[in-house]
Amino acid sequence: MVFDKSTIKPISLFKEEAMILAKRIAILGGGPMGLSFAYELSKLGYQVEIFEADDRLGGMTSTFDFEGLNIERFYHFHTTSDNDYFSYLKELGIFKNLNWRSTKMGFYVKGNLYKWGSLGALLKFPHLNLYSKLRYIVHIFYSSKILNWKSIDNKNAVSWLQKWLGKESYQLLWYSLLHYKFYGLKNSISAAWIQMRIKRIANSRSVTLKEKLGFLDGSSQLFIDSIEKKLKKNKVIIHKSSPVKKIVIKKNTVKKIVLKNGLSADFDYFISTIPIPYIQKIAPDLPKDYLKLLSNIKNVGVVCLILKLKSNFTDYFWLNINDENMDIPGIIEYTNLNPLNQSILYIPYYMPINMEKFKKSDDFFIKQTIGYLKKIKASFDLNDILSIKVNRYRHAQPVCEKNFLKKIPKFKVSNIDNLFIGDTSFYYPEDRGISESIRFAKRMVKLYFV
Repeated sequence: MVFDKSTIKPISLFKEEAMILAKRIAILGGGPMGLSFAYELSKLGYQVEIFEADDRLGGMTSTFDFEGLNIERFYHFHTTSDNDYFSYLKELGIFKNLNWRSTKMGFYVKGNLYKWGSLGALLKFPHLNLYSKLRYIVHIFYSSKILNWKSIDNKNAVSWLQKWLGKESYQLLWYSLLHYKFYGLKNSISAAWIQMRIKRIANSRSVTLKEKLGFLDGSSQLFIDSIEKKLKKNKVIIHKSSPVKKIVIKKNTVKKIVLKNGLSADFDYFISTIPIPYIQKIAPDLPKDYLKLLSNIKNVGVVCLILKLKSNFTDYFWLNINDENMDIPGIIEYTNLNPLNQSILYIPYYMPINMEKFKKSDDFFIKQTIGYLKKIKASFDLNDILSIKVNRYRHAQPVCEKNFLKKIPKFKVSNIDNLFIGDTSFYYPEDRGISESIRFAKRMVKLYFV
C-alpha cells in the first residue's frame, strides 16, 4: 500500500478480488514479534502491512555496520530449546547456517577471575563451601525440572533464591546480577521469571554443567533478510521509518493509525508489537482500565557498548561480575561463541531510564568501561581497542514482578473490536527472545485469526 499525500488516504496495490478474499491487518513494529505475526497471517491469506519506526527491521535483533563488520546492536545466542526459532530457520531454508559451540563461563569476584559454569569449576571455586555448592547444584536441577511455574509466580525472586541457596551464596552469586539490572526494582522480581531463565540455560548444559550455545552464520541479519524476502513474496507491504503518532479510536473501534509524517491509514485489524510504554502515549483513548494495566508494566533501558579489540580479552563467552565498584552485571565476549575476524565485546549497562546515569554521554560510559577492563585484566591497554560503539534502547527489558500473571493484559484489547496489543512482557515467565517472539505470534494467530 502506498499513500496519496493529497488525500491522506491509503491506495491499495492489490487486485480488487483480493480485497474481498482477505482482511487487511496493520502490524505496528518490525521486530521479531511483528515479523512473526506478519509471516503467520500472510500464510493464512491476510493482507498485511508492517509499520516500523526505525530505518531497518529487527528491533533489538537489528544489525549495523561496525567498520566493515555487520553485527547486531545487542547480543543474542540460542539454546537447544529454541524450537520455534529452529522451525522458522527450516521454513526459510537457512537452518544449515545454525552452528553450535561449547562455551566457557567466567566469574570475576573479590578481585579475581575464576572459571565458572561447569561442575569442575564449581568444585574448585574457593568462595563457596561444599554444602553451598551442593545447594547450588540441587537448585539448578530443581529449576530445570519445574513444570508448574505458576506455583512460584507469587514468590519474590530474592527470597526464593535465598531460601534455596542461603543468604551468603545469594549475595555472592545473584545480588550483582539483579541489582545492576533492576536497581530499586530488584526486590519485586518474580521467582517464576528467574526460574525460567535458569531452566533455559540449564537445558543447554550436559550433566556436568558444560554449556552448548548456538549462533547463526551471518548473525540475526540473515534471519531478518530471509523472513523479509519471504514476507514480500507473500505480498506483505513493509513501511520503514514510519513511526505511528496516534491510534485513533472511536465507538469502540480503531478507525485508523496516523503516522508522524501526517499520513493515515485504515485497516480491518491492528496488532501492536511495540513496547508497552509507547502505547500509552499513542493510544490515550484506550479504555481506562486497560490503560491502568499497561501502566503497571515497567521496563528498564540499556546502554550497550560494543568494543572491537585486537585480540581476545578472555576465553569466556559470558563473564559474570560481582564487584561493588563495577555497575555492570557481566561482559559478553561474543567472538568466543561466534568466531569472527575480530574480537568483539558487549558490555551492557541496564538501568531504569529515569536514573540520571542513563542520560550520561557516550564518552562517560566509554571512559568508565575502559577503567573496568583494566581492573579485570591488568595487561589491557587502550591500544588494544580498535573501535567502540555505544547503542541505547529505552525499553530493553520488562520488569516481571511477582504475581505478574495477573498484571498482564489480554492480547485482545477489552471493548475494542479490532485492536490487539502485546510486547515482550507478554512472554512471561519466559524472557524476551527470538524464539519466544515466534511462539507467541503463532499462539495468538491460532487463537484469534484462524
